[in-house]
Formats: sequence, C-alpha cells, structure tokens
Amino acid sequence: MTGFGKQNMAVLVLREADDITTLLRQALDTAPAEERPGLERAMALTAEAGAVPDAELRGRWALRRMASTGYEGPPRTVAAVKALRTAERGLSLLQAVNLSKDAEAVATDTRDGRAADPDAT
Repeated sequence: MTGFGKQNMAVLVLREADDITTLLRQALDTAPAEERPGLERAMALTAEAGAVPDAELRGRWALRRMASTGYEGPPRTVAAVKALRTAERGLSLLQAVNLSKDAEAVATDTRDGRAADPDAT
C-alpha cells in the first residue's frame, strides 16, 4: 500500500491475484498427480483473496495502523483518527476519517462473524 497526494484516497490496494492465478494454472497444467491437490487448493485460496473488496482491505490496513500506535478503541472516534494520522503522518484529516469508516465496517463485520481477521492481509 502506498500514499498519494492530499486530494487522493492515500491508500492504494495492490492486487496480484490474477498474476498468481496464472502462475498456478501454468504449474497445474504440468504438475504430477501428487502436486495437483495442493495447487488446486492454492488456486482456490488465491481466488478467495482476490474477491475481497478494496474497502475491506483498506479497513484492515487502517485497523493494523491504529493498533501499531497502541490504540485499541473503536475505529470511528477522534482518538482513532488521531492514532491513524500518528501512524501515517502523510494522511489528511479527510483521508483518515474515510479510512476509519472502512475500519469500522471491518470491525463491525468481524464482531458479527462475517469478515476475516483484520491481520489477514
């Protein structure tokens, strides 16, 4: 993930799932029978990871960045935004607020049992 200017979102979600799937498909095409189940499982996991929405990935990232400052409270508070801006000094206030919204959605889904662990990616 990388930062941009103040007018942009500041966090770019990088996805390489398509490239990895292509490499796995090529390996699967020439793999001996004993390697095929593992490669097929790897392809399924890659497809699953590639299907995660960008907002969820940004939310997970924001939660990790907040936690890196020692912040453990809810993600949609002034203190959470401050923690995020402390961890990532280049974030504007608007960017940090938007990221805290993504983080709140991830945290809410996690409490409801619908989202993966925020540390997963």
